[in-house]
Amino acid sequence: MKVQCLNSSSIKTRNLIKKTFAELINEKKQLEKITVTELVQRAELTRSTFYTHYDNLYDVAHDYELQTIELLCSEDLKLHTKQDIKDYFVNIIQCLKDNEKTYKLLLSADESLLFLEKLKRIASKKIYETLKDTNMDKYLQLNISFLMNGITFEILKYFRNESPYSLDELLFNIENWFDKIFD
Repeated sequence: MKVQCLNSSSIKTRNLIKKTFAELINEKKQLEKITVTELVQRAELTRSTFYTHYDNLYDVAHDYELQTIELLCSEDLKLHTKQDIKDYFVNIIQCLKDNEKTYKLLLSADESLLFLEKLKRIASKKIYETLKDTNMDKYLQLNISFLMNGITFEILKYFRNESPYSLDELLFNIENWFDKIFD
């Protein structure tokens, strides 16, 4: 990202670029089919404004990823207990709900699988680090993998409008799955 000091004008411009990018991703379904030219035309910006804020379209996508990854890796989210892990899932679902429209647009694209894979790895590692010393059985990593693969798949289905369940229903079931697997 190019702009180092984000004033309110820069923040608004970056948000406009990201919003327009998400709309184009939803329409085109692939990042490779989007051009900077069509993005700036739709956003009614100049190319130089775009390049003041981003080097390329991949940087815009990366900006979305960083926003979510920062939430998941936050130092405020230290996990020490099983309840902390459940609260972590609440935070993840709340982040998805707070940005639901944007994620619906972004996760409809094929590139979203790499993003979800990153999120899954981060969450799995945090959960493993929390539970590794709790006398869990030898299948701890396998159980975490099953849980996180299921969660990732259901979230992807939700954002691609292929799930009959709401995010609140997914959270309720995530907590139930977690209790059944790790209690």
